[in-house]
Amino acid sequence: MKDFCGTPGTYLGLVLRMSQFIFAAGSIASMATSTSFFNLTAFCYLIASMGLQIIWSFVLALLDVYALARKKVLLNPVLISLFVVGDWVTATLSLAAASASAGITVLYFHDLGHCRFGEECQKYQISVALAFLSWISTSISSLIMLWLLAAG
Repeated sequence: MKDFCGTPGTYLGLVLRMSQFIFAAGSIASMATSTSFFNLTAFCYLIASMGLQIIWSFVLALLDVYALARKKVLLNPVLISLFVVGDWVTATLSLAAASASAGITVLYFHDLGHCRFGEECQKYQISVALAFLSWISTSISSLIMLWLLAAG
């Protein structure tokens, strides 16, 4: 089971963590450069959720880099349990935030027609799309961690 794809301390594990980090950072950057994201609670929740995702992914990416430098695979059951819980929590928060923001984006800007500024609306849509991409990579990672814990 040591050569399983996405195991912590492997190159694919590092790629998953870096993609989570990059997509979450892009989501925050896109949302934060708009002028009035703070007026809608769902967008503030998206910023908070992606901030937590950035911290979590960065710390685990550092662990992956450390394990790659030491040429060891991180298969400690306690560590894998921590990864499972953290990944599932951040995946749930990311999905909730991305879904809420997508719903507000569709309702507010398409259904109600309040999008007078095309560039700002595009920033919101890009931010939501990047949040969903971050969630996809987080959910892949969380399923891999759950599989590793079950195979333990």
